[in-house]
Amino acid sequence: MTHLKKAIFVLLLFITAVIGGEAQIEKHTFWSYSVEKASASEFYLVFKVKIDPGWHLYAPSNPPGGSLPLSIEIAQSPYYQTEGKTIEVETPKKVFDEIFQKDEYFYEHEAVFKQKIKVIKNIDFEVKGTIDGQVCYENGRCINFTEDFSVPVKGSEYKAAQAAQTTKVSESKKQEQINIHPVHQIKVAQIDTNKISSKQDTGLAIIKQGAPKDTATKVSLKPTGYTPILVSNNPWSGVEGKKSLGWFFWISFLLGLAALLTPCVFPMVPMTVAFFIKGKDKIRGRINAMIYGISIVLIYTVPIAILVGITNVLGGENLSADFANWLSTHWLPNILFFIIFLIFAASFFGAFELTLPYKWVNKVNKKSEQGGIVGIFFLAFTLVLVSFSCTGPIVGGILVESTQGGMIMKPIIGMLGFSLGVALPFTLFALFPEFLNSLPKSGGWLNSVKVVLGFLELALGLKFLSVADQTYHWGILNRDVYLSLWIVIFSLMGLYLMGKIKFAHDTEVKHIGIIRLFFIIITFSFVVWMIPGLWGAPLRALSGYLPPKTTQEFDIERMTMGESSVGLCDKPMYSDQLELPHNLKGYFDVYQALNCAKKQKKPIFVDFTGHGCVNCRKMEEYVWSDPRVLKILQNDYIILSLYVDDKVIETPKNRWFVSLADGKLKKMLGKQNADIQIVNFDKNSQPFYVLIDWQGNVLARPMEYDTDVNDFIKFLETGKANFKKLHPF
Repeated sequence: MTHLKKAIFVLLLFITAVIGGEAQIEKHTFWSYSVEKASASEFYLVFKVKIDPGWHLYAPSNPPGGSLPLSIEIAQSPYYQTEGKTIEVETPKKVFDEIFQKDEYFYEHEAVFKQKIKVIKNIDFEVKGTIDGQVCYENGRCINFTEDFSVPVKGSEYKAAQAAQTTKVSESKKQEQINIHPVHQIKVAQIDTNKISSKQDTGLAIIKQGAPKDTATKVSLKPTGYTPILVSNNPWSGVEGKKSLGWFFWISFLLGLAALLTPCVFPMVPMTVAFFIKGKDKIRGRINAMIYGISIVLIYTVPIAILVGITNVLGGENLSADFANWLSTHWLPNILFFIIFLIFAASFFGAFELTLPYKWVNKVNKKSEQGGIVGIFFLAFTLVLVSFSCTGPIVGGILVESTQGGMIMKPIIGMLGFSLGVALPFTLFALFPEFLNSLPKSGGWLNSVKVVLGFLELALGLKFLSVADQTYHWGILNRDVYLSLWIVIFSLMGLYLMGKIKFAHDTEVKHIGIIRLFFIIITFSFVVWMIPGLWGAPLRALSGYLPPKTTQEFDIERMTMGESSVGLCDKPMYSDQLELPHNLKGYFDVYQALNCAKKQKKPIFVDFTGHGCVNCRKMEEYVWSDPRVLKILQNDYIILSLYVDDKVIETPKNRWFVSLADGKLKKMLGKQNADIQIVNFDKNSQPFYVLIDWQGNVLARPMEYDTDVNDFIKFLETGKANFKKLHPF
């Protein structure tokens, strides 16, 4: 058990460090490149990698469904073409993985890979591409990495291949080639500002950089071939939406108060208060109590704030947000977070205790005897360490939850709320010690609080498994299964509160008190409220935490509504894997939407969304479901839904492109859609809504998370009005 405690403690420290820093950059593979001649018109591009001791790199041949295999992507070019797959020069190590229940293949220390390439034109050129892979340490810690490369090749030393390959390329092949340098024709034309009502927030007039302030210009884009760009020089760059971290602060604060009611913390309240009020100088004692409370807040909050600050200084806010987005959508951290929540729940149920080494506690406790402000600070530090077995799972849960949404300040806000919830009662009781008499006596009810928190950890942990399931289309945790699990979990919690279920450290419940009765009523009422969700009830209060209704196998609303009245121009690409809510019909591909909008002469409603986006689901359940909104979306717009976190769908080859933002090849639908949002609007948060016409003109100020239905309707109506002014048919 001692080894288990240490292992869990190390895991918690790792998670706290990763989440707090959000983008701590590490490098454990070191690559070198060379060229070996293979024939008169072919060569091998050789990739050699040195791997840090203790780390291993997963091989390209590692099977799917396990650790991330190495991927070497070489950009296509008119000067060369790849031949066959990447060759693994050495045999990788084979080990059976207990987690994935399959054999995995990886390299240690060093590895060599080769890619055969055929020269098309005998001129000098560079071979560019990207290496993606995963390295893991002996203790199970894993890091994903991306390595860009550019290797010069003396193509002039090779004999030219067949003349047909150098002088003639069929039209079909042209369409399959990758747009490495997509053409963007931006047309800047004067707008007749008299035609636009000054009373409306049109979003059409912008100021061109370097031009006089009274010069109104319009930016429109005419696509030539395939390009991921929708608009250019977005006039609304940097406009912030109505984001609020207030709810997360208050939830964290309530969790801090709940932590106070656990066996590790509650008994320390009278002891600590007595320490501050035992002296003759009551005023000084109360000042010390306030210093004690402030110290608790600083101990929890400052380390996280420092890590976030360092991250922003080293990598910038965008890097931090990108890493937070990876944490919130990739299967690896989400499965890890799910397992961590299961461990937390088991700890609260009494299977084991998460404790820190006693040496740490003793050293800090001795320093608390120094007196003065330093002594008070270490007294607070002692409380934090001693109470870790109860507060650790709560703190870990808050930090894990703070990765959702990609907000840089979220972990700091979470720790601030939690620490205030813990510190405030200690300070208030020291200021008003007469209220100590009103506190209930310690007893079995304290363990009941821990067990109830365990049920909550178990229920909330399913959210992370659901995100991985939705993002990777596994189909194992749809809305029906998820709801069934929650109904069972909270039913068991109600039975536990009634005394029908007991755990290891519980005392017998001889009678049910008033407070316990209220919690029983609330719990079973919640269970009854969830049951209709199995037949398609929206359950809006849980929107964002439940899988989307499109995953519901039995949905009465969808069955009775029938098909949408809106006719699309053609079958939407990827519609076998993606759906819109409320039986709406639309597209998931940019150019399908643009072409259909042009044919039907309608504006386009662009929805930047994600499988793991909590606020996206809330908008769909609270705002999109309004009959007025549905009517406008169905009849007046072409809907374009762009999932930025999809990890499975690979677009057709003629849709691939190299990003103007980071210069990387984008094949996957999720990465392409994320790039479209970043390049056009300098945003990487969802939901994000844009109204455009088929020429790329922005019709209104883009909108972010805002559950005010009237604001959303005004947004849609403004887009319609400006569309009619640009296209008065």
